[in-house]
Amino acid sequence: MGSAVTLARVLADPQASGALDAEGWTALIATARAEQLMGTLAYRVEGLPMPWSVAAILVDARAAAEHGRRAALWEAEMARRALGGVDCPVLLLKGTAFVAGGLLVGRGRSIGDLDILVPRDALDAVEAALLAHGWEWVKPDAYDDAYYRRWMHELPPLIHRTRDRMIDVHHTILPPTARPKPDAAALIAGSVELVNGLRLLSPADMVVHAAAHLIADGDLAGGLRNLWDIDRLCREFEEDDADFYLSVMEAAWYHNLWHETGRALRLARQIFGTPVKAYDIPIRFRFDEVWSDQWFRRRLLARDNWGRATQPATRFGFYVRSHWLRMPPALLARHLWTKWRAQRRSSAPTSSS
Repeated sequence: MGSAVTLARVLADPQASGALDAEGWTALIATARAEQLMGTLAYRVEGLPMPWSVAAILVDARAAAEHGRRAALWEAEMARRALGGVDCPVLLLKGTAFVAGGLLVGRGRSIGDLDILVPRDALDAVEAALLAHGWEWVKPDAYDDAYYRRWMHELPPLIHRTRDRMIDVHHTILPPTARPKPDAAALIAGSVELVNGLRLLSPADMVVHAAAHLIADGDLAGGLRNLWDIDRLCREFEEDDADFYLSVMEAAWYHNLWHETGRALRLARQIFGTPVKAYDIPIRFRFDEVWSDQWFRRRLLARDNWGRATQPATRFGFYVRSHWLRMPPALLARHLWTKWRAQRRSSAPTSSS
């Protein structure tokens, strides 16, 4: 059994950790770190029997996760203040949204950049406000700047000059060049307001966005954490809405993400046992495994007992797939050629005087 399989099993059923020996715990911790699930694991197994040395590591992991949670919320507050004079809704996305909304998926969640979603016609005002409040460009390269503005679903990344924290300003959830075309205006219109005025995607849209990020917008790096997000979101929201999966799949259909969302939910069931529910009316959908799911599982679980990446051919295949999904072939070829030339120029030796 691979270490990532063990990690998935323990996350889904923390009692399964009772069967681990010292070597098993070492593999589990190494894989959790590699998959950015260390804080999540630490909370899932809290209070269960384990070696004292493991318990000490997990205490530190919970403390680090709590620090990350507070830092993420503070960064969201700083963005809220900076954008207070801009007349537009500001939606939190991904990890910061989970902790700001008090969702269970946020417990121990590793959080990196602050991701926000704003209307496209407000981008100029949002950009100006952030620059005026201490953020600056991470990528000053003219080609990268133009590429982001023309082809991407977000502004070039910004970093705050004193807090050293990055913000990604999205105007939709997938690159405009991608095949699926989500309705960003509908995502914003259906969002839910928090007490501080910031907003979150609706529960169904939150799952669809997570599925889009996992399946349609990358090479599945960090995919096990994203799939865990989907499992936790589904379990929590289903408690309040018996027809939650129907709402998810209706939203997925509306946002042209039917197949991506269906696959993400199938994978969540296969790896974490997510209790997905099929329907016949008013729309029909099933979560039976399809043959290609095995390749996605193979990619998601490609870790050895030291947490190191395995399955290089599979990883490379998904890397190629991620670029193919993001760009038409001609645009992709031109982009890769431009980046290759820039890399060659930067690595060329300079002549001395």
